[in-house]
Amino acid sequence: MVMVNQVDHRSSVPFPDMAIVAREALPEDFAEAGRVTAEAYREFVAQDDDDDWERYLARLADVGERATRTTILVAVEEGRIIGCVTLELEGRVRERDGDPPLEPGEAHIRMLGVDPAARARGAGGRLMAECEARARAAGKTHITLHTTMKMEAAQRMYERLGYVRSADRVFPDGFVLLGYRKELSGSMT
Repeated sequence: MVMVNQVDHRSSVPFPDMAIVAREALPEDFAEAGRVTAEAYREFVAQDDDDDWERYLARLADVGERATRTTILVAVEEGRIIGCVTLELEGRVRERDGDPPLEPGEAHIRMLGVDPAARARGAGGRLMAECEARARAAGKTHITLHTTMKMEAAQRMYERLGYVRSADRVFPDGFVLLGYRKELSGSMT
């Protein structure tokens, strides 16, 4: 029997001693993955701009919409989704937002979020490792991401994982997203 277009949803990054597994999200995971992602970002909501942030939180929660163009990964511990990330390998989540197309060889990480009650247990690092492994497998040479100044723990994690600062994205209203980049060794081209 020949299987065509079978997707392996298991992690490609072995962590034998860890209880947290990173894998591709299944359609039945989308609602919970979205809830976890939005909840992870809620603490960063600007109190003076509730309408824009509430719209952004709704976008974060809509995993199913972006799963049509990107890879959605979840971190699972004891059967419960505790984290989620969006990996852009072939195109952007929403190119109409002014994001430039992906550069040749680029993968881009977006919307990494870990349930606040599950932080500092390795879920974010596990998701990042899975993103890097999948980017390498897709032949990507580097991986990029953006984060906000408020997300200091995320900045420390990215730097600990070997990401270096790159070009920031500055919006017309002055909002700044800090740029990070990592060169990927061992890419499968």
